[in-house]
Amino acid sequence: MVASIEDVARLAGVSIATVSRALRGLPDVASSTRDRVLAAANELNYVASPFAARLASGRTTTVGLVVPFVNRWFFAEVISTVESELRTAGFDLLLYNLGDEEGRARFFDVMPMRKRVDGVLVASLVLDDDEFKALTALNRPVGLLGLERSGFLSARIDDVAAARNAVDHLVGLGHRRIALIGGDTDDPMAFTPPLRRLEGYRAALRTGGIEPDQALERLGYFTVDGGRAAARELLTAADPPTAIFAESDEMAYGALRELHDAGLRVPEDVSVVGFDDQPLSELWRLTTVRQPVADQALDITSRLLTLLAEDELDGDAVPRDPGVVLPTEFVVRGSTGPAPA
Repeated sequence: MVASIEDVARLAGVSIATVSRALRGLPDVASSTRDRVLAAANELNYVASPFAARLASGRTTTVGLVVPFVNRWFFAEVISTVESELRTAGFDLLLYNLGDEEGRARFFDVMPMRKRVDGVLVASLVLDDDEFKALTALNRPVGLLGLERSGFLSARIDDVAAARNAVDHLVGLGHRRIALIGGDTDDPMAFTPPLRRLEGYRAALRTGGIEPDQALERLGYFTVDGGRAAARELLTAADPPTAIFAESDEMAYGALRELHDAGLRVPEDVSVVGFDDQPLSELWRLTTVRQPVADQALDITSRLLTLLAEDELDGDAVPRDPGVVLPTEFVVRGSTGPAPA
């Protein structure tokens, strides 16, 4: 016959609640009592039910991850890293893919993760005040990946500075007609890179004495096809660019393909810079910004788990060092060179 927690409590001469606290390693149990409970559990070969433990503690050992998309490289990297770190810690992942504007509105209106998770991670979403209020109302620790907000854990890169470095490189090579292929800053999904990388691009131009020209800014929608279409439009302009800064490597790949098909040489005729340093970027010889996607996801997940553990012990855990900014690296390869004479 399988022993129950009631059997352990009876043999140890303590309450069921004390057995639960002792077996979970909580600090409010005397060492002598804990030893007695452990001895009784060992004698009865008692194995605690994870489901029962969750019910007793009010914990779900589950963390929710909210992403705007699942079919893009950045978010695939985030999901994989978060799931692996949670699994190692004995936690489950509950993934919420918002997908579109309607899905986003429904999620923050209903908040389907209520009472289903111990903590929440939000990846690369620009949240408004009402959405932050909805997250706060969950009364669960929240970690933000790719953005920051006072009172929340966060891990991100400095997208503005990284984009400035990329465009500074092109300005330093003598380019004056520098185009941008980016994301839609008016996209209702409002994820963070398009806003900040555009800001960095324009700031670098002004610092270099170049007035930004919106005729050189094209939408590539963070896809290869979008980058190719944007490059095609730029090349048909009366005064086409001599350099292109793409806000993602996928868009840069599309631009490189279009330049090749147009009979233009890279970098002799047009230089190209990407952003991310995806695995294929080295094969394309693409100059790009290397961002530590997995490191960001690992950092925010591990700190959220630490906060959950502290909260279970003292019931009043407070985030320490809530905002972390991880460094990027500018990687120069063969897709950039001096501006053509």
